[in-house]
Amino acid sequence: MPTSRDYYDILGVPRNASTEDIKSAFRKLARQYHPDVSKEPDAEEKFKEINEAYGVLSDPEKRRRYDQFGRAGLGDMNGMPDYATMDFSDIFEEILGGFGFDFGTSRARRPRRGRDLQMQVVLTFEEAVFGVEKTVEVTRNEVCSACRGSGAEPGTSPQRCSTCGGRGEVRQVRQTIFGSMMQSGPCPTCGGRGEVIPTPCRTCRGSGLERKTVRKTVAIPAGVDTGTQIRLPGEGEPGTLGGPQGNLYLVISVQPHPFFKRRDNDIILNLDINVAQAALGAEIEVPTVDGKETLKIPPGTQPGKVFILKGRGVPYLRRSGRGDQLVIINVEIPTRLTKEQRELFQKLAATLGDTPKPKEKGFLDWLNEMLNQ
Repeated sequence: MPTSRDYYDILGVPRNASTEDIKSAFRKLARQYHPDVSKEPDAEEKFKEINEAYGVLSDPEKRRRYDQFGRAGLGDMNGMPDYATMDFSDIFEEILGGFGFDFGTSRARRPRRGRDLQMQVVLTFEEAVFGVEKTVEVTRNEVCSACRGSGAEPGTSPQRCSTCGGRGEVRQVRQTIFGSMMQSGPCPTCGGRGEVIPTPCRTCRGSGLERKTVRKTVAIPAGVDTGTQIRLPGEGEPGTLGGPQGNLYLVISVQPHPFFKRRDNDIILNLDINVAQAALGAEIEVPTVDGKETLKIPPGTQPGKVFILKGRGVPYLRRSGRGDQLVIINVEIPTRLTKEQRELFQKLAATLGDTPKPKEKGFLDWLNEMLNQ
């Protein structure tokens, strides 16, 4: 049953409101009262009322008659607007698209960005630390070299679809709980392209695309790690109808190193020294990603002692500088002794005593503390 309220009051706009003001007011109210998304008990009636008002005020001729004669100027159906001549598809797609509703509006004739591609690139530990240039091969669709993407055999051309007149979509009136609504959908003849190809290209079989393998040299920045993604703009699949090309994403995977471990931008090295070096102190050569470096071990160094080599870690990706290298000392206890070594250790043991001394913290406790700082 048609509403008796003033259409301007329903939409909350003044009588001199512009077409854009009316459309904006309708969008706002439709979002609020659509029965599929609103929890208000009278949402369906309000939504019908909003539709009725918009159906009149959005049509210049109906609005003129309504302003001059009221509902009497709207013709039949006791003043109810004729929804069969109205196309709400664009508005309802915009309003309800965010709620997961699909009104079937064809997007085939709109430019579309090409599909993104992804591939894995494997690096050594050193390559990830210092960066490297890698040549990658990506297999992707390219615009057909024979037909230049038209899909038609060279010397022929696509023809406009006679079913949809080149629009790529067909429209039909459907009956809904809100009355008759005009909806759009892809043309069944051309599949939404707007044109048909009488003589398909023999190279691409009418698709306008051909499969090719492309080699690209890529600069991998210093400091990447497993899981880092590098975006190569415009190196994905080609777009359609003039749309931009997609992107290529390189996903980094770093091979493990024989003895270096990485923690964020620090490099961890577990280093074994012998009992004499720990007790007496020594100068030893320590491997780093930059080469060997001399490290001074002071006398009485305990297992778990951590030495920090500043700036010998992994470069930061988004700022200057590098992390550190942490050298964790482990005192290696010999498992086999010569006769002379045994005699020496026995003499040493006699001077040290044989009473065990409980400790509050062990090696693993110290190690966990250092690594979690």
